[in-house]
Amino acid sequence: MIPALFFVFSFAVVAALLWSGFQLLQPQENPLDDRLDELVSINRGGTAAQRRRQFGTGFWERFLYIINLVPGVDGILEESEMLLRQAGLRRREALAYYAMFNLLFLIALLLASWFVQPDDKPVFSRMLGLAPAFLLGWLLPKQVLYRLMKRYRNKLQESLPDTVDLLGIVLGTGLALDQALTRVCEEMQFIYPELSAEFFTVVMQVKAGQDRSKAFQQLVRRTGIEDIKSLAAMIIQSERFGTSLSQALKVYADALRSRRRLRGEAMVGKAGIKMVLATVVFILPVVFIITLVPAMLTMLNNLKGGIGASAGR
Repeated sequence: MIPALFFVFSFAVVAALLWSGFQLLQPQENPLDDRLDELVSINRGGTAAQRRRQFGTGFWERFLYIINLVPGVDGILEESEMLLRQAGLRRREALAYYAMFNLLFLIALLLASWFVQPDDKPVFSRMLGLAPAFLLGWLLPKQVLYRLMKRYRNKLQESLPDTVDLLGIVLGTGLALDQALTRVCEEMQFIYPELSAEFFTVVMQVKAGQDRSKAFQQLVRRTGIEDIKSLAAMIIQSERFGTSLSQALKVYADALRSRRRLRGEAMVGKAGIKMVLATVVFILPVVFIITLVPAMLTMLNNLKGGIGASAGR
């Protein structure tokens, strides 16, 4: 009876784990709804953390409320929400999906570690055996999230020079900034969809009534990239002082290309050092085995032959 229940529970945990991970990675985003939610929260005088402390009407809001009751979880949720936004995962339920995925993954590892251990082992020893599974279940999802954030930032960083150059060209034709950003988003949505979605979010936030400077500041907080911070400052200052933006963007695009080339050269320079570690760990032991083992076997056979001949005499 117990193995059957364990199998059913394990299947349910794995199915929920896969479903929550799939829902987390769905790239759905609605800037207008986000802006309306922000206005509602401002009118109510509440932040995202304060809304998590309220018992909402939806399932995911209630789930976050229950998790938030645990002491110390509020700060972890705020950090996870920031990382999710910087990784490009900005659905309303993204934090709830991530928390569900993290919790289910931790439970699955603890169950697997508990039932893998021998039944005759003392309970205290089995509890100690759960410590590695707990650490792995706690740290691995966050490391995966860090990797997603780093990959998303790299995509934005690599696509920024071409996009800024195109924005400068479009602005040179006489279009306004919002129209130019919309045109750039349309042109770049199949080549650089990540940066195109970020600029489109800024345009939709401005259309929804948000101040342009605040929209660009939110773009900087979402991405956390210094080059985008400089670009946002350049656009805000140009709008404030009425200076020409198209020529400044062309110069800035050239500077971004130079930085991209320098990053590529730095990665090439680091490749040699990384190959040394791979050579020492994976190649040299195999070479030693191939070259030394036959000689050692031959020497052992010769020694056995000599010992046998001496014994015969």
